[in-house]
Amino acid sequence: MPEILQLDFMVRAFITSALVGMTAPVIGVFLVQRRLALLGDGIGHVALTGVGLGFLTHTSPVLTALVVSAVGAVLIELVRTHTRTSGDLALALLFYGGIAGGVFLTGLAPGATSADLTSFLFGSVSTVSPQDVVLVALLAVAVLAVLGYFGRELFVLCQDEELARVHGIPVRFLSTVLAVVAAVTVVLAMRVVGVLLVSALMVVPVAAAQQLTRSFRATVRLAVLLGVLAALTGLSTAYYTDTAPGAAIVLVAIALFVTAAGGGILLRRRRFRTVPEAESPPAVGTISGTDPGSVSP
Repeated sequence: MPEILQLDFMVRAFITSALVGMTAPVIGVFLVQRRLALLGDGIGHVALTGVGLGFLTHTSPVLTALVVSAVGAVLIELVRTHTRTSGDLALALLFYGGIAGGVFLTGLAPGATSADLTSFLFGSVSTVSPQDVVLVALLAVAVLAVLGYFGRELFVLCQDEELARVHGIPVRFLSTVLAVVAAVTVVLAMRVVGVLLVSALMVVPVAAAQQLTRSFRATVRLAVLLGVLAALTGLSTAYYTDTAPGAAIVLVAIALFVTAAGGGILLRRRRFRTVPEAESPPAVGTISGTDPGSVSP
């Protein structure tokens, strides 16, 4: 580890990876709760069109990807809520159109090569510049600030959309906010794990945390911890094995999920064994076995 920290590009890579590992699972919790786990993949493919546009216009691919992916996130919400097209079909359109647009625009861009696009497809955290670190930090703060401000409303929305409407929560507006924040998170993680793997860092730490926790807040906290651990461990592994950082990060995240799943099984068995064999029946009107923490954000 000490020799890694003596390299400036690795220090930038660790900072960026930690920011992504902390931010991606936070938005991922809401996406998983709303059964939109693949939204990150769809927006990631749209971000490729933004990257290609950046190459074509000789501007920052990260900034153009941010704008294009945010617009794509809004469009998918419009398609999902205003037409008969299902959410799955809308995501499929994003998948195919986004990656095709990125490849097409990169081909038109003078001087751009497939290697340039590949660095965004699979991540290239070792090439992160000081300006990229600042941009990622600003985006991470923006994402966490928005989620912190709308967190309670988003929790209700993700649990039950009809209940949210009854309570006067602006469902359409918050759905759009959630999609745009997911788009920003995709761009945030693009340089670390690549757009093809970014959804994994949103979803896998959350899935792992759910194996061990029983409340929403505990899931968020543990998912963030696992996300940061996967990002830093994967990056270190990639450095010593000379492999792709994005792939290493995702594989570490999956290993954490497998470990958490095994631990969750043991934990549930232990809880089951500690339950007294004879219990008085629950009072009328109560719900047996409900964890109070699991119904509050």
